[in-house]
Amino acid sequence: MNIVRNKTPYLPLLLLTGAALLVHGYHPFAEDAEIYLPGIEKILNPRLFPVGREFFASHADLTIFPNLIAFSLRATHLRLTVGLFAWHLASIFLLLLACWQLCELLFPSARARWGAVCLIAALLTIPVAGSALYIMDQYLNPRNMAAFAAIFAVAGTLKKKAAQALLWLAVALSIHPLMAAYAISFCVLLAAMDWFMTRAEGTPASEMALALCCLLPFGISLVPPTSPAYHAAAMRHQFHYIQLWTWYEQLGAVAPVFLCWWFGRIASSRNWQRLALVCRTLLIYNLIYVMTALAVDLPARFESLARLQPLRSLHLLYMLLFLIMGGLLGEFVLKGKTLKWLTLFVPLSLGMFLVQRELFPASAHIEWPGIASRNPWAQAFLWVRDNTPADAVFALDPNFMQLPGEDTIGFRCLAERSRLADLSKDSGAVSMFPPLADEWWAQVQAQTPWKSFGAREFERLKRTYGVSWVVVEQPGVEGLGCRYQNTAVKVCAVP
Repeated sequence: MNIVRNKTPYLPLLLLTGAALLVHGYHPFAEDAEIYLPGIEKILNPRLFPVGREFFASHADLTIFPNLIAFSLRATHLRLTVGLFAWHLASIFLLLLACWQLCELLFPSARARWGAVCLIAALLTIPVAGSALYIMDQYLNPRNMAAFAAIFAVAGTLKKKAAQALLWLAVALSIHPLMAAYAISFCVLLAAMDWFMTRAEGTPASEMALALCCLLPFGISLVPPTSPAYHAAAMRHQFHYIQLWTWYEQLGAVAPVFLCWWFGRIASSRNWQRLALVCRTLLIYNLIYVMTALAVDLPARFESLARLQPLRSLHLLYMLLFLIMGGLLGEFVLKGKTLKWLTLFVPLSLGMFLVQRELFPASAHIEWPGIASRNPWAQAFLWVRDNTPADAVFALDPNFMQLPGEDTIGFRCLAERSRLADLSKDSGAVSMFPPLADEWWAQVQAQTPWKSFGAREFERLKRTYGVSWVVVEQPGVEGLGCRYQNTAVKVCAVP
């Protein structure tokens, strides 16, 4: 295949980054930000989080992410919100840049490359089967940064530049070890397939033998015991278990096998050798991880091994698959017809935009740094940050992130205060780190049933856990001295 490499279009990629932001939005303190941001805030202010640190430190201690972001904020003297926004934009741009550089190796024409990169930009927040992942989240987190590092590493592997590939894999590993493991396995498999196909012509039988040789060991013989508390946490994260996925989610894990085979046939017919290689490697890569997921998921005694999440491998697979799909669309369907490009990408982008508005209905689509939040829960959390002691300990409804209008805003990361364990994000930490299970379960049970709590129950939380403040929904609870209220919640001191 005759690949023509033009100058990298940095300015168009910057414009595409802005367009992606407008489509997918930005919510810096939503969802898993509750896990990742407190680690940064703790570095910037060591007085924060005297209680409950274990529920975010378990992740933070395995990555340089909080140290990297905290260092950049100190070096540039940027406010946290501004720094997070800048890093988020940089992550989108670097992902698109990595995709462009990879597509230069896969497709001979500019229209195919733009089709690939534009499709990725339009689908950043599309769900990845049943894995509870997007291609890129609407907020800064280590997965976003590991994503562009993985694509750069794949490009380096295809170019047979080992130093470049190893450097990017090291970056991914230092930022998100679990997601980096999938990138490492794919790059190793890609290099092995390249070597094998060159020397053995890649017959079906030899490819299957190679797949079996490359099957990653997951330590099934070393199964840690589970407890009722751990089981309760694990069942709140059913995306770890493929048999609990819906049929269409399971189809999303299996269908790529057939798509990779089909795209590989197209690439072979055009003599696009690198694209054919990537398609064949993706096919085997997906089969390996689907079989591994079944092996650790179906036997009940392997429950705790499911936390290794083999099917998070779909994240890299979906990125590469959409790149290939977009490249083929650009080459054979869209071509040079502007109307066709608009007919595909305008409705697609509008649909992704409307889905994001549905997910965050009470918040601005883009939560710009320095602009006051219109979400009443966020307003209450910000009041807490500005008007309560740094060592205050809070209690909230354990399921507060799932309440209507809350928009999955994290209390720890936005209010910068300690709270007792919740059912949403802290259970995720427990599902990955079983030793946290008993303490998590004890704290959740101590706050249950939250809806019927009165002043006496809050006093019990104060005696047991040192809770000094609570956030309750309107109309509040009698017997508490409430210092702040809005249309949704009250912030009250425990007597």
